[in-house]
Amino acid sequence: MSHQTKRLEHSVQGCDAQRKPHAVLDMASRRLKAMKIEQLLGLVDNHRPIRLLEVGTGSGGIAHYFGTLPDGRYSVDAVDIYDSRLVKDGYRYTQVEGTVLPFPDASFDVVLTNHVIEHVGERAAQLHHLEEVRRVLKQTGVAYLAVPNRWMLIEPHYRLAFLSWLPSKLRTPYLKWMDKGELYDCEPLQMKQLERMLDETGFKWKNLCLAAWRATLNIEHPDSFQARLVRQVPDFMLFPVKRIIPTLIYRMERG
Repeated sequence: MSHQTKRLEHSVQGCDAQRKPHAVLDMASRRLKAMKIEQLLGLVDNHRPIRLLEVGTGSGGIAHYFGTLPDGRYSVDAVDIYDSRLVKDGYRYTQVEGTVLPFPDASFDVVLTNHVIEHVGERAAQLHHLEEVRRVLKQTGVAYLAVPNRWMLIEPHYRLAFLSWLPSKLRTPYLKWMDKGELYDCEPLQMKQLERMLDETGFKWKNLCLAAWRATLNIEHPDSFQARLVRQVPDFMLFPVKRIIPTLIYRMERG
């Protein structure tokens, strides 16, 4: 490991000591999320053996979903810096520190990083997270990334309006003032900011925000008025709202 990587890992570990896990422990939602990821990455009709890594597994629900599918084609690993798992079967788990992934280069067909990058630290740590995802991804593999949009109205971790809109130095004071916590420990991204980071780390990528919005409605709220309305609206009419969709979602491949 290089001196630069050691220094980065040390700094990220220092941040981790103050950061909360923020794991989503609603197992029903994890199953629906896994189904959406499976659909967006085109894995449903792919019947070859797949080695999959979930970075930041949280409750373990997504890793469990893939690892226990009846066709048995997924070999699943999962990592996290906190062990918040509610289900532990169907996959192998490794505790990690910082952003370094403990796997050889080109190990996985699929890598998932679902609402993780906003928790690893500031820009240097986020770039290293992406570099590690790319490093362990096979040349023919595909990765999935989701992150809260900085311009979402309600910040999802602390449920405060406009929290992530503020400059970084004002977020913790606002959090304290609203009696919601002592430290704002997330770094949500805006669309162009994230896309520049994906370019910098050598990914080929596709923005899936609109497709993911449609998939979420169809899977989670298929009979709702909003789902029926969105089914009727072509993408070009929804494009103006893409930048403010609450979650930024990308499909990535090695460049």
